[in-house]
Amino acid sequence: MRVHIAQPREIETIMALIEELLAELGEEGQEFASIDHDKLRADIESNLESGRFLALLAEDESGTAVGVLTLSKSFALYAGGEYGTIDEMYVRPGHRGSGVGGQLVQAAVAIAREKGWYRLDVTGPADPQDERAVRFYERLGFEFTGPKLRLLT
Repeated sequence: MRVHIAQPREIETIMALIEELLAELGEEGQEFASIDHDKLRADIESNLESGRFLALLAEDESGTAVGVLTLSKSFALYAGGEYGTIDEMYVRPGHRGSGVGGQLVQAAVAIAREKGWYRLDVTGPADPQDERAVRFYERLGFEFTGPKLRLLT
């Protein structure tokens, strides 16, 4: 398994994996369908180049992408300034339970430390049926801090 920081030429791979994630999540996938994908590609490229956004790709031995983790730079006084946010993480079903998710998170933690971020956040699932995801992050040292709210503008 190889985990690396995605390059702009890999935007289609990033988007395909995130579409698979959102299809599994249901309602959020419907929201993604209404987004202007051309604008999104341009935004991803711009943010990859600026370093404000990173995508980590996990590839199997054949070079096929089997997982993705997206990481954004955030800023808050309570976090001591800049910190990281894991926005999305997805591992294809056939590769779950094989350590791919852990390798993606470990790579994100390494980046956070390299950047001097004191904190790395991830939003847990709102659905109580997906307690498995919360337990996954807790095993990796994350602490549950509560739900997240959103407003679509």
